[in-house]
Amino acid sequence: MNHMPPRPSTTLARSVNRALGDIRRGVPVCIISSGASFVAVAVETATAGTLAEFAASSLGPASLILAQSRAADLGLAVSGAPSTVAVQMRPGDLDPAGLRVLADPTLFQTHPARRDAVPAGSEAEDAALMLAKLARLLPAVLLAPAQPIGGDLLQVAGADVLAYPDLMAETLQRAASARVPLEEADDVRIVAYRPPDGGIEHLAILIGDPEAAETPLVRIHSECFTGDLLGSRRCDCGPQLHQAMRRMEAEGAGVILYMAQEGRGIGLVNKLRAYTLQDGVGGRPGLDTLDANRALGYGADERSFAAAATMLRDLGIGRVRLLTNNPAKLAGLASHGIEVAGRISHAIAANGENDAYLETKARRFGHLLG
Repeated sequence: MNHMPPRPSTTLARSVNRALGDIRRGVPVCIISSGASFVAVAVETATAGTLAEFAASSLGPASLILAQSRAADLGLAVSGAPSTVAVQMRPGDLDPAGLRVLADPTLFQTHPARRDAVPAGSEAEDAALMLAKLARLLPAVLLAPAQPIGGDLLQVAGADVLAYPDLMAETLQRAASARVPLEEADDVRIVAYRPPDGGIEHLAILIGDPEAAETPLVRIHSECFTGDLLGSRRCDCGPQLHQAMRRMEAEGAGVILYMAQEGRGIGLVNKLRAYTLQDGVGGRPGLDTLDANRALGYGADERSFAAAATMLRDLGIGRVRLLTNNPAKLAGLASHGIEVAGRISHAIAANGENDAYLETKARRFGHLLG
């Protein structure tokens, strides 16, 4: 299929960012792909009013676009193993409460498999699901061919949506820096990086003078509100963060890239939903970290390491020793042009609450905890 190339970065960022604002509010948007127009609305934020607007803007039957893992959790039959599926909707299905049951497994309601899901994956379908993910919403979107657009709905190119994550990572801009002495280290600078759409900032925490080191110690740390700030014992994030600071202080230099990728990239709200699924309330068996993310419609790990590589290049650091137990981080940095000279183990002992979490990390994510 021939797709239009993405537009210049400033125009692309502006149009996708505006579309994200509408999707978060439950407002339909128009996705342009291969010369055709499609109207899309996120299930999580849709209301009776916006679903009526969606229906009035539609030219044909609507489909519910889901990740295959979400469809499997619902018990919907689908042939093959596509990453994205479409479930054809009937007019009576356009009800906010009923649609929410299809999107949100934490409601703990069953939905009969009344129809099959068919493989999807066109540019428009993938872009619709990407918009929901970028908005940190449940990945469930209604999509239909659109009426001729008269200007009421915001239009966004599907190719722009799909190009947006990599573009934002590759064009991060240094926004501010300051000296911030910490309990674990006195000589600390924090450098903030902001994407050109004005979105969520990533931080580089520089201990000592890592720019002058030949191969500085680096940790990529995904933000964890519950673990880093509240001291949650469900994970090992807080102890990992503070141990990394102490280790770099002892070595004399290091960089912690504090990335705005909560919950392996699914966001704080969805991480709390995943915790609910892990607890197995409502008569549902508890899931592990990986299966909980997939039941929500997200991948096991939605993070990208492109932004981390961009930050290191801006700091003049092209060769690192990575403080991690996760082989994916080594491969991720290397794929974006950063030389990883070695891996330094960063294991934290289980605390009685996170034993199963750490076991899942080792067994299903391949973390090297031994």
